Amino acid sequence: MTSDITLFVNPTAGRGRGARAAQPAARVLREAGFHVRTVIGADADDALSRAREAVSGGTGALVAVGGDGMTSLALQAVAGTGTPLGVVAVGTGNDFALATGLPVRDPAAAARTIAASLTTDGGRPVDIGRAGDTYFGTVLASGFDSRVNDRGNRMRWPSGRFKYDLAMLAELAGLRPITYRMRLDDGADEEIQATLIAVGNGSSYGGGMRICGQARLDDGLFDVTVVGPCTRATLLRVFPRVYRGTHFSHPAVTTHRVAKISLAAHGLTGYADGEPLGALPLTAVTVPGAVRLLGA
Repeated sequence: MTSDITLFVNPTAGRGRGARAAQPAARVLREAGFHVRTVIGADADDALSRAREAVSGGTGALVAVGGDGMTSLALQAVAGTGTPLGVVAVGTGNDFALATGLPVRDPAAAARTIAASLTTDGGRPVDIGRAGDTYFGTVLASGFDSRVNDRGNRMRWPSGRFKYDLAMLAELAGLRPITYRMRLDDGADEEIQATLIAVGNGSSYGGGMRICGQARLDDGLFDVTVVGPCTRATLLRVFPRVYRGTHFSHPAVTTHRVAKISLAAHGLTGYADGEPLGALPLTAVTVPGAVRLLGA
């Protein structure tokens, strides 16, 4: 394997932690004998274009430095190419790193893990999801949670996580069941009423909310969590349990394990890895072993 590797950096991740984390990560990798090149894009499209150029140019690994958004961009560049992916998780949520047992908010430790993996096993194959032309590593969200994202993204004030707390309160005020058409694998379409449907390649979203808590990245399957119709009081009781992964025992929650799922609903946006995918309908499929993950 070539000793040239590429750091793929989001300088704004975690309120500037991305830029600060790049330096210790690069230092550790250089001390381990690697030649390190850093890629920073002017925006997401430019960053992805530069990452793809690095991969097609034969870089020995692409190392995403930032949060889940940066990891998601890196997945678009490396999926199916054989180029290993490293993750230096210094964002707000870091759900992909949490799901795979990688160091979080410790760039030197993450870089040591990456260097050790590059010189030994070359990374472990992990599954990713694909919806249309977009790959994702953690959870595809649709329903109450995606509406909270929509509202939070429209809000100019306040900044940070607090605006999503306010967005959740606003969406709770208008809570109502959503009519979905859902198809699991190649079965028949089923019309259901639900508050949300989450499709998990990984186990969590939102910084540790274990909405698909039993999901694994090496079994070729999604874990699908369906939260049925809920009152506001029920949802407020169930949601705190998501952080512990104990919500599955609630009668409003059902789960499925599938390799493919199709979802349709009026007026809903799908989000994957916290990024908007576009309006439903959409179909998501698992892509087993599509990425070699360093240090996992």
